[in-house]
This record gives sequence, structure tokens and C-alpha cells, in this order.
Amino acid sequence: MKRKRCITLLLALMMALSLCACGRSEAEDTEPAETAVTDRIGRTVAVTPGSYKRVVCIGAGALRMYSYIGDTALLCGVEDIDNTSLSQRPKMFDSVARPYMLSYGDTFAALPSCGVGGPNAQAAEAEKILSCTPDIVISEYEDVEKADALQEQIGVPVITLSSGPDGVFDEDFAQSMTLLGTIFDEEEKAAALISFIRAQADEISKRTADVTDKPHVYICGLGNWGTTDHLMTSPDYVAFDIAHISNVVTDLASKGVQPIEEEKFTALGSDMDIIIMDAAAVKNIKPLYAEDNTMFDSCKAWQNGEVYLQMAYNAYYTNYEIALINTWFIAKTVYPDLFADIDMTEKTNEVTQAFFGKDLAAEIFACPSSFGGYRKIDTATFFD
Repeated sequence: MKRKRCITLLLALMMALSLCACGRSEAEDTEPAETAVTDRIGRTVAVTPGSYKRVVCIGAGALRMYSYIGDTALLCGVEDIDNTSLSQRPKMFDSVARPYMLSYGDTFAALPSCGVGGPNAQAAEAEKILSCTPDIVISEYEDVEKADALQEQIGVPVITLSSGPDGVFDEDFAQSMTLLGTIFDEEEKAAALISFIRAQADEISKRTADVTDKPHVYICGLGNWGTTDHLMTSPDYVAFDIAHISNVVTDLASKGVQPIEEEKFTALGSDMDIIIMDAAAVKNIKPLYAEDNTMFDSCKAWQNGEVYLQMAYNAYYTNYEIALINTWFIAKTVYPDLFADIDMTEKTNEVTQAFFGKDLAAEIFACPSSFGGYRKIDTATFFD
């Protein structure tokens, strides 16, 4: 009787082990499921989420956006503009803080080329991409026909991202983060970043919503394909909208970053209570000021010493994290009493932690074109 019971238990145990082994085998053998996604230019592309091991990013901003969500260890190629180990490469942005480069520059420098990159590279280099043998390509070349042709040529999914006119605050940017989260099995990471950005914008907006006495502010030096000086501005600067700031420039025929005539700049000078200057413009404004140091004489803000430096947020497309930090700085500058609790070094680190998991304020402020970080400009000596 005892022996029969032992045999029964032994058979039951063997069956259980067999079932467990089968369960493990089935789980191990299960392939990730293919699904269809719609990229940010409306293309339907078949992808297999979580399966990709070799990634290439092409076009202005693609690598930066990928680095917010994806694993940089999966990269198998990088554009020359993002590889600081190369002597022959586009270097026009090297002095500007690009936090994705500060975070992962060493990783990028060890990778082969998937193309030159840079503002002058307006087409993907298929042969170089193929030489990197990617199993997926993340692109910022927003052209349906070219994306379809590249996908056909290299035989792997090509996914195009976009950020929309309002950049980090735009729904297009959020959708791009969501798309990356889906493709690379990082949905929680993408959702957390989107939630963080929205909470930051909401906090700025909430603090300033009831302001009635609004200084008139002029934003200048905004980048547009590398061309930037004191005449480059925007009538619909999104940071001003979020922080409920009165923009001096309101009557331009079109929206977005654009130049205004020098005569208009001079005419608006008496209305400029505060000037926010993007750091990217300093290199172009300085020689102009050397030729004519009266160029700001019509500007009330210049004469009153109310000129402030924000960090350059366009450098091989948008530094989205810096655009967010700039919004805090602008709000603090225009409404100092409402943001007295905000320290810009701490805020910068908080934002870069959300985007990269790293404190990057010191490195951002140390870049040559950051001029030491957020601050008031001494109009008597700054351009000397």
C-alpha cells in the first residue's frame, strides 16, 4: 500500500515537472507579436515591439528623441554630426549644450557612420545605413515617399517621428514618445515623461494664470536653420503662452520663428520691458554690436538692464528638455515674485533627470555657448 502511494506520488511529480518544462518551452519559443503602428507622417508600418536589437536614427532630432525613451546600447550606427571622435564632420553645434550628447556622447563616438547628418544633409544615406545592418530605423525626414522608398531599399521598418510647432509642449511630441515606447517596449517610460512635461507646463500656467499687470517681453535670437540674431523672434512663442506673458511682437503676417525688419525692431523698442535673448544668438550679435554699439539704444529693456540669457534650445533641431527649462526661466524672470522658490540649477537637474536620469546642469552651463548659464546680461560689458 505504501509502495503504491509512493509510485502515485512519483508519477504525479513527474507529470508536474513535465508540464512546467512544457510551459517554459512554450514561453521561450513564443515570438513577439507583430503589430501595425502609424508613424507621425501617417504611414502604417508593421513592427514587432520589444524585438529590436540594432537601431539607427537619422535626420535632425531623431537620435535625441530616441535617447529619451530607447536604450542607447541598441544603437548600431550614428550620424557623423553626433560622433565627436571624427575630425571630418559637421561641427557647427559643438559649442552648444546638447544634453543627449552630454549624456551619451561616449557611446555615439564608438559607433560606425550611418550618414553625415547636419542641417545640410537633406536625404538619408541608404548605403551607409545598410552597412550598419539595423533591424529598425528611426527617422526625422518627414517625407512619406522617401520613407517608403528607404524602407523598401533597406528591408527593415522605417519609423518617422515629429514634434509639431510647439515642440516639447506639442501633442505631436507626446505621440512620438508614445510611439517609441510602443516599439521598444518602454510604454511606462514614455508615459512617465509625457506626464512630467504636462505637469511642469500646468504648474507654470497655474502660477501665472491670474496675473493682470504683465510686462511686455521681446524674445530674440531664436534659431531657424542656424540663422539667428536680435531680429529673429516669434509672435507665438509657446513659452510665453504657457506662462501668460505679453509678447511685444504680435502683428506679423505668419507664425513661427522669423526675422523682423530692423526698423520694426527699433519702433518696438520703447515697448520692450524685458528682453529674453537666446544664447545661440550671441555669436552673431556680438560682431554686429562691435560695428554699431547703438543698435539697442531704442530698447527700454536694454537701457534699464532688463536683458536675460536663456539657454540655446535649437542645435541640430530642438533640445526639448532645454525648451522646457527655458520656460521656467522666462516665467521666473518676468514674474520673479511668483517663482521665488525656483532655483534654476535645481530645476535644470530636475528636468534632465526626467529626460535622461542624470543631473546635467553643471555640464550644460559649462558649454561655451551657454556663457555660464541662466542669468541677467550686463548690457554695459556683455558684448565687449
